[in-house]
Amino acid sequence: MVLTQTLKAFIEEGQDWERKNTSVKGVSIIKLPATKNRTASLAIDINPIGEHGLPMKKKGIMIMNAAELAAFKDVFANEKVDSLIKALEEVFPQRKAAAKSSKTDVVQI
Repeated sequence: MVLTQTLKAFIEEGQDWERKNTSVKGVSIIKLPATKNRTASLAIDINPIGEHGLPMKKKGIMIMNAAELAAFKDVFANEKVDSLIKALEEVFPQRKAAAKSSKTDVVQI
């Protein structure tokens, strides 16, 4: 119940595009602004944290409902995706994760 109340307060009082970190590393909540067709809403942003404490990607995956989450889970669980990434690594063995800043200022939750 506390989580629901926190989310309701965030949707009412938060600024458009404001991001709130959660206690799960790599998962945050973003307030999406209202548009002509829908009211303001919230989305989950998933962007895993790398070894330097920074997000792994410039932009994460935004998920707005359970159906989207289930669809991503299905894709990530597909064995063919594992085979594809292994093949990509064979084709590009020198590809390394992009170098990130050594900045270690991380908000502790």
